[in-house]
Amino acid sequence: MKFDFELVGKIGSMALIRRRDNDIDYNIFSSLGSQLKPGYIWVSSGATEIGRLDYMKRNNGRELSGTDDEIKTDYASQGQSILMENYRRFIPPEYSVRQVLLEHQHFNDEVKRAHILNLLLRARDQGAIPIINYNDAVSTRENLNYEISTLRKNSDHVVECVDNDETAAVISCLVKAKTLLIMTSAYGIYRDPSDPATLINEISGSTTDEVLQNIRLAQQNCIGASRSGANGARAKLEYMIEPVKMGTKVIIGSAKYKISELLDGSVPRTVIGIR
Repeated sequence: MKFDFELVGKIGSMALIRRRDNDIDYNIFSSLGSQLKPGYIWVSSGATEIGRLDYMKRNNGRELSGTDDEIKTDYASQGQSILMENYRRFIPPEYSVRQVLLEHQHFNDEVKRAHILNLLLRARDQGAIPIINYNDAVSTRENLNYEISTLRKNSDHVVECVDNDETAAVISCLVKAKTLLIMTSAYGIYRDPSDPATLINEISGSTTDEVLQNIRLAQQNCIGASRSGANGARAKLEYMIEPVKMGTKVIIGSAKYKISELLDGSVPRTVIGIR
């Protein structure tokens, strides 16, 4: 099978911060930046949480008040520039860095989808690394629900992008990625989420149908999420189904490790795909 991109990767919000210190984890940015290169597409959460931390620093620890949509919009718009500043700081200077802010509507429209694909292909050929994030600063739950409901009247397959795991999976399918890497604050997928010793090293099978059946079995053990608003491991596995159908190898692992370590299997991880 021919793949147009070597890697689509995604990192979650909580993997980019030091919770104890309420601060950015610059070591994670440094590790990521040193290994990102053209041919990679990077989906990065973190704008909202980083914007929140930055606001609190500038306001004596006080957080914003308002509706959930207003707070998310304001934090995201404050955090986006900081997020991109850190990727630009740590990615080698010989590579261009391009921010791409996407919304669900871009994937549910054939013309916009083609436009995004061409943008990403040009970035690869021009020595640039795309850093993608869902455009939280202009998205509200009420509008999203209305738009998704309208789209479902005309199509059985609608992209919501309610989580950057889904965004990464959709991008992976769009660009035909060889590998989809999901970096989280956990080591992978567990049989028992309360017991790290039950890490599932591999969810595989000799056929696509067998892999999908084993994904469903693994989902039965998935409960909880790393933070309020996140969808947890069950949703992660659901989003991985379409990439697996396309022949993409999926790796889920901890952001404490290097990209190269997660790819070569020298550290704990969960690998999903055909044997």
